[in-house]
Amino acid sequence: MTPTKNHIGRKISRIRELRDMKQEALAQALGTNQQAISLMENSETIDEEKLVEVAKALGVTPEAIKNFSEEGVINYFNTFGDNATGQSFGPIYNFNPIDKIVELYERLLEAERRNKN
Repeated sequence: MTPTKNHIGRKISRIRELRDMKQEALAQALGTNQQAISLMENSETIDEEKLVEVAKALGVTPEAIKNFSEEGVINYFNTFGDNATGQSFGPIYNFNPIDKIVELYERLLEAERRNKN
């Protein structure tokens, strides 16, 4: 038996994972528990009112959940990079992002030290 393409629970699960959110975090945002999220993600359908709540918690629209597809995500990310060569490797940075994070953190610490004095 092939899974249906419009399995709402599976779409919610993938969007949650792409947003780097655990079931527990989504449960907390919805005022429920992890087991309820697990059940929902295994459900093929979800009522519209609940879908609106879940979409809000995930920071997307209900339509984004309904229309979500793995192919769409892959196609979206394949639009980055050098399309002339047919290769896509995402954005090319001229700096190390970790260095920038460290730099910003150090500036934040310095600002906090100044505010204490």
